[in-house]
Amino acid sequence: MKQLFRTVAVAVAATLILASCEKDNKPTTDDDSKAQAVAVQFVDHAVAPTYSALASNAEQLVEQLVALKASPTDQGLRQACQTFLAAREQWERSEAFLFGAAGDYGVDPHIDSWPLDEDAFSTLMNSPAMLAALDGEDGDVVAGERLGNALLGFHGIEYILFREGQPRSASAITADQWKYVVAVAGDLRNRCYQLEVGWLGSAAPASHIAKLNDLEMQYTVAGGDYSYGQNMKNAGKAGSTYGSHAAALMAIVQGCTDIADEVGSSKIYAAWHGEDITYIESPYSYMSITDFRNNIISIQNVYMGGVEGQRDESKSLHAYVKSIDEELDGKVLSAIDKALSKINAMPAPFALHYGEAANGEAVEACGELSETLDEIIETIRKNN
Repeated sequence: MKQLFRTVAVAVAATLILASCEKDNKPTTDDDSKAQAVAVQFVDHAVAPTYSALASNAEQLVEQLVALKASPTDQGLRQACQTFLAAREQWERSEAFLFGAAGDYGVDPHIDSWPLDEDAFSTLMNSPAMLAALDGEDGDVVAGERLGNALLGFHGIEYILFREGQPRSASAITADQWKYVVAVAGDLRNRCYQLEVGWLGSAAPASHIAKLNDLEMQYTVAGGDYSYGQNMKNAGKAGSTYGSHAAALMAIVQGCTDIADEVGSSKIYAAWHGEDITYIESPYSYMSITDFRNNIISIQNVYMGGVEGQRDESKSLHAYVKSIDEELDGKVLSAIDKALSKINAMPAPFALHYGEAANGEAVEACGELSETLDEIIETIRKNN
């Protein structure tokens, strides 16, 4: 279900960008310069720090789980759980830009599909040959290539580490489960490297680039010379998939629109409305509402010109939209604040309170945010 949503979203974004590129009227040099500054700020101060932190935490998680597999302790498990949640936070704060490397390489469904397939997990735990392969030197590769999405990524790891919102006892995790979780965490790390290197290119850690090269994993745009960051910064130039910086901005806004819609109409709505009460993100750690909040923060970071501590509002979508339509900018700021407020008011944990009326208010607020963001795309199109 999540994979289908992404496919549709990417198709819509591609159509919008193409439409923008086909327009005959070009922006003025000053307008294009402003749009370029926003695109550069987005790449360097929203995408780059988020994916770098994600990759670093994923790498640390593997190291901690390898140590726990050899010598399980409750203290070590609690530390691993904290690292897992730190990685999870960065991932959820990246979901406003699931286009680019995440979309082209199918990273999102690969590392963030839910619910976990518990029947398939039980079958795996009774498959000595597969467990032996996961326990081998290339267990991370085996996991990525042979386990389905419903056994991979964050929620496979979460299933091993947490129960009812708390870290499990290390003694409750079996030897075979340690084999599984180490391999799945290794695959998660590899995919996080792919996102980081995909956008940062040669600015990413050399060891991360070397790992991807060793695994023969792609990380450039269409197998070419551009990283995804270069591709966006060089919009309008030969080799870039973006016909103009305005088209790049539209893609950025579309990413925000998509995740605002998904949080409301899928992540919250499916269980709240009774459409699918098993479709609850992060049900073992009880971090669903935190995930929803971080998704909106991802939009906020993009709109305001970067993650906290790295923002430059003069080069933000916020400033760009305000210069064109001050009223619309005010609507966007209010819609972001409202979505965060309504999500914060949801009764926790969502896994136990998914049917509460307050959740419907969050659904509505996320829908309003998505619709308001969609107005930006039309505004950019009209002005370029």
